[in-house]
Amino acid sequence: MELFDKLYDEHENAKVRFIGFTTEDTRYDFGIIYTNLFFGKPLVVCMQTGRSTLLDPKDIEDIDYLQTVFRIPDKQQASDLADFFSTTLPSIPFVTQYE
Repeated sequence: MELFDKLYDEHENAKVRFIGFTTEDTRYDFGIIYTNLFFGKPLVVCMQTGRSTLLDPKDIEDIDYLQTVFRIPDKQQASDLADFFSTTLPSIPFVTQYE
């Protein structure tokens, strides 16, 4: 008997970008993985904490979400991060992963 049902097992050559930057208060180091999976949303990984999330333009507009997912202590820092992501991440249309 199988212990699990495999949902997917994909191999992909993904584009990865590593970027570090500072704001007035904080240093950030991110890995951004661009993939065809996950409805076209890039996987963003904080290299300092290991926290990660899938982000699209709507997610970037949600300052509270960014503050929660990356555990940012104040709204201004989260707003700075949103500004960075809005210029860094592509504004892609929603893509249906499963057809």
